[in-house]
Amino acid sequence: MTGIRLRLAALALLAPLCVPTHAQVKQRVQALPFLATAYAIDGTTKSGTPTKPGIVAADTSVLPLGTKIQVTNAGPHSGIYTVADTGSMVRGHHIDIYLRSWAKAKEFGRKIVHVRVLRWGRPDANQ
Repeated sequence: MTGIRLRLAALALLAPLCVPTHAQVKQRVQALPFLATAYAIDGTTKSGTPTKPGIVAADTSVLPLGTKIQVTNAGPHSGIYTVADTGSMVRGHHIDIYLRSWAKAKEFGRKIVHVRVLRWGRPDANQ
């Protein structure tokens, strides 16, 4: 009986070490389907930077500002992006990719893409 109690005590001490941290869980996130659209409005983003290639608008309750993502299944627009903007019509699992020309944005249309988080932004940066 003492051997079993000793094993249970050891297991109880080691169990917290086996549980992944919140950061570790976030790093293992697989690519998720998102609706993708595109925009070509020049100006200043929600994060304060000028619009430029390599940024997307997103719902900051899903992808906080500063989050670095990998977008696949978007044809020539697949790649690495940073969430730097928001949009009144961008809600939930929806990203809006900045493109330099209105014609390219219109041509992009609406696509289901896959988004994988490479690095999470800080939720407090969304103010």
